[in-house]
Amino acid sequence: MIETFELPLPHGITLSCRACGPRDAPRLVFLHGFPEAAFVWDELMQMLSPRFRCIAPNLRGYERSSSPAEVEAYRAKHLMADIKALIAATGSAAQPLAALVAHDWGGAVAWNLAVQAPALMHQLIIINSPHPGTFLRELQLNAAQREASAYMNWLCRPDAEALLAADDYARMWPFFTEMGGAAWLSDALRQRYREVWDQGLSGPLNYYRASPMRPPTPEDPGAMALSFAPEFVTVRLPTLVIWGEEDRALPPGMLDGLAQFVPLLQLQRVAGAGHWIVHERPALLAEAILRVCR
Repeated sequence: MIETFELPLPHGITLSCRACGPRDAPRLVFLHGFPEAAFVWDELMQMLSPRFRCIAPNLRGYERSSSPAEVEAYRAKHLMADIKALIAATGSAAQPLAALVAHDWGGAVAWNLAVQAPALMHQLIIINSPHPGTFLRELQLNAAQREASAYMNWLCRPDAEALLAADDYARMWPFFTEMGGAAWLSDALRQRYREVWDQGLSGPLNYYRASPMRPPTPEDPGAMALSFAPEFVTVRLPTLVIWGEEDRALPPGMLDGLAQFVPLLQLQRVAGAGHWIVHERPALLAEAILRVCR
């Protein structure tokens, strides 16, 4: 059974959370992406709850979590501070997470947190979320990836909230239906998404506005102005990357050279699955998590 609760953090942010499993069990924390919310993890968490305490926060800006108005409040350092505080508030420093599990934008937070605070977790599990080193390479050198990621600049428009909300979110549904099909997107699930989006889109869109990791435009160099020293993006934790190979926004080329940045890498490619593999293949994800979190 899924519990819901509000978690006030010491730095003034409150995260609305979903959880299940024994409170004294090893913890798994799940970070969602755009344009989702914590509820997307419900089925997977319930599969894992006999062995783990599973916690899924709505990231800042989403659902009932705090939604600061300033774009700067969505920079990576603030997002990481939220998850560090959540980990501290739900356990002890002597008990790191069994794993941090993350998808899409949640993965962007998780990659950085694993680099900067590896003591917080035993295992990192990434689901269709590009490592900053390979994503930067692809945006700088691969014209096809810049084209596939062009939507990121569209989401930074000042009128993006109004355009996305118009006509029953007519421009939102294609994020699901045009990324390899969406047979999983039932009427009931559409309503869950409407209820989340009705609470505001500015927070989710501010993730894109706050990040320079996007294709260049005539007005903004975006990723072309960035560079990372390898030691600042190398993850030295055991890391499982699960990748739905039909992801149209993030093709499998993102995986080329990944071991350079993740020496303890396990890679699981999933043929026939796409970006929304959390919805498409929850049983496969549960099996993979149980395999590496013993």
